[in-house]
Amino acid sequence: MRIDPDIDRITWDIALADTPAALQQDWCYGTAMASFGARVMRYGILDGNTLVGLAQFTARRIGGVVQMALCARGPVWLEDVDDKGKAAAYRALKRALGPVWPRVSLVSPDEEVPGGIARMSRVMTGYSTVMLDLTPDLDSLRAGLDRRWRNRLNAAEKSALKVQQNGTKPAQYRWLLETEEGQRKARGYQATPGALVPAYVEAKGDRSSLLILRADEGKAKTAAMLFLTHGCAATYHIGWNDPDRRASGAHNYVLWAGIEMLKARGVRMLDMGGINTVNGAGIARFKMSTGGRVVTLGGTYF
Repeated sequence: MRIDPDIDRITWDIALADTPAALQQDWCYGTAMASFGARVMRYGILDGNTLVGLAQFTARRIGGVVQMALCARGPVWLEDVDDKGKAAAYRALKRALGPVWPRVSLVSPDEEVPGGIARMSRVMTGYSTVMLDLTPDLDSLRAGLDRRWRNRLNAAEKSALKVQQNGTKPAQYRWLLETEEGQRKARGYQATPGALVPAYVEAKGDRSSLLILRADEGKAKTAAMLFLTHGCAATYHIGWNDPDRRASGAHNYVLWAGIEMLKARGVRMLDMGGINTVNGAGIARFKMSTGGRVVTLGGTYF
């Protein structure tokens, strides 16, 4: 295995147009993170002359001394690579990161049972999410919904709720980012900063990489979701539901509309953005009831 430190965006984007990958491995996610001060390193992984993988690291200094470089939910494997080949790739990536010391380099493979990590140490348990395959037809996707979830959707579709697209200029969706920030403070959880969204869209140079849907009842906002598209995949990045109107099924209605529109745009895989069955059991059940596959990744390795 050898490493190409000079891989270009066109090659990267073409590869991810055919291979669903996590948002954290999209070129423009790295560009957005760099705008917040992160150092970004991107590498192509080659077996001979064949590009078999991609790895995007973001690095920050901790305490002004230790530099931590993390390949979050990567590398992305573009071809079938056996455990021996993956182990060789991890060694080559560590060499490619260079001799800066002290450095901690971590990988968090987007695999439930990561290959090639036998000689590495796990330092963090795995992230869990729900992955929904959007390649079946809409009738099949609807049939795959949990019965109670589908019943709430049916009721919402027959109600006075209306789902519409929110504008994608930053001023038009700032309200949702501010609402999300308020949710984080109230519930005590951390996530990527809201400013990542406009930075990501700017790096993409295409506002269609952002999909925001909103359910209204009359003039009142009832629920909203923000999706980010990346290659042939998309991520459910932000969700909001008026706590006084949760029984309306608006959240179900918005997500189903998102599934329809993302599928129409050619998205093949929807990442539900993570689940936490301990501190967020309700939203975890909501996501799991879409018929997607629950995935718990192997963890983060040093």
